[in-house]
Amino acid sequence: MSADLRAQFIRFTIGAGILRFGEFKTKAGRLSPYFFNAGLFNDGMLLGRLAEFYAGTLLEAERTHALKFDMLFGPAYKGITLASATAVAMAHSGRRVPFAFNRKEAKDHGEGGVLVGAPMKGRVVIVDDVISAGTSVRESVEIIRAAGAEPAAVLIALDRRERSGDAENIGPHSAAQEIRERYGLPVFAIANLDDLLAFLGSKDSEAGDLSRHREAVAAYRDRYGVSG
Repeated sequence: MSADLRAQFIRFTIGAGILRFGEFKTKAGRLSPYFFNAGLFNDGMLLGRLAEFYAGTLLEAERTHALKFDMLFGPAYKGITLASATAVAMAHSGRRVPFAFNRKEAKDHGEGGVLVGAPMKGRVVIVDDVISAGTSVRESVEIIRAAGAEPAAVLIALDRRERSGDAENIGPHSAAQEIRERYGLPVFAIANLDDLLAFLGSKDSEAGDLSRHREAVAAYRDRYGVSG
């Protein structure tokens, strides 16, 4: 997406209280100056707007990166809603795309199995909120390939561009980089940490009240972040 649309996304998430600033302890034990809580996209307006950003990012990847895909897959649990909503937004933009998602436990009656939705086939885009340890992507790749389809890309909301490890032991790559290296899959994000820093340093009226957080976010990137 263009820099302007990425800034719009960041402004939207800040206004909705989804992207917050302060001091937050991550799962890795790091003290982060910002926190992105995708669980707060919890009403129709917020989810619908988010889906428009997802759809726009995917369509741009198709145009500018020659991404070819046939359907969407949402890993349980957050990915279920995200893939479904993105498919609706794609349809509103004139592109009808099937989607599927998985159950955590196989159903032993009715149609059975772990997959729900459209038949898994062709090239599949995995839709999720963020990538942390990469477990969700690994499981999704296994499910897609077991069904005879092929994963094509991963689509997320925010790429923290943060190296793996914990507060003291810092790995060489980010989760997105590891996904690219391990599975050969491109990772597309609506926005990333560099976009957030650019927004905090801009003259945007909303960024003005938050510019005091830029130094802390930049210091966090310098310690734990990656480029690209």
